[in-house]
Amino acid sequence: MKIRILSLMLLSLIGATSVKNGDDAPLFNLLNQDDQRVSLEQFKGKKVVLEWTNHDCPFVKRHYDTGNMQSLQKEMSDQDIVWLSIVSSAKGKQGYITNDQAKELTNKRSAYPSHVLLDAEGSVGRMFSAKTTPHMFVIDELGKVRYQGAIDNLGNTGALFSTDLSKAKNYVRNAVSQMLSGEEVKENKTRPYGCSVKY
Repeated sequence: MKIRILSLMLLSLIGATSVKNGDDAPLFNLLNQDDQRVSLEQFKGKKVVLEWTNHDCPFVKRHYDTGNMQSLQKEMSDQDIVWLSIVSSAKGKQGYITNDQAKELTNKRSAYPSHVLLDAEGSVGRMFSAKTTPHMFVIDELGKVRYQGAIDNLGNTGALFSTDLSKAKNYVRNAVSQMLSGEEVKENKTRPYGCSVKY
């Protein structure tokens, strides 16, 4: 009982600490859709995009129903960038999926994640202080966080559901493009929008 209380206190402390740009991304390992253990550390030397997702969230649905998220995933994949879709919904909460459901969703939506990672305990979501679905992070080859926040600039305009998402300013695409050019990421932190992560 004491150990459990200490663990919960530790998780709440981790959740209270925001990840800062320029700092090392917290290391983690999770099971993927094929029940294989995947760690962030194994992708050292590559750029990595983290996407917090919940297939039942209307904001996430909009990005997938229009093909916007898949298009960005494919674009990143073609540039040898690792895309990790992370599901931090707790069992019994909206968006919770099993590994079989993760595979089914990926196939059904023609999505291009490198891995779908299952974080039902929410420990990794709390490490990154992931607040919404989607909530995006871009990590460089050295394992440092270079961008965090919204996928684009439409979330707080009320235009998400009426606008062609391909016309939005895509913060993730811009961050990666600037990194590939050897530049600093100009807008490296934005306010994420979407449904709350269902811890």
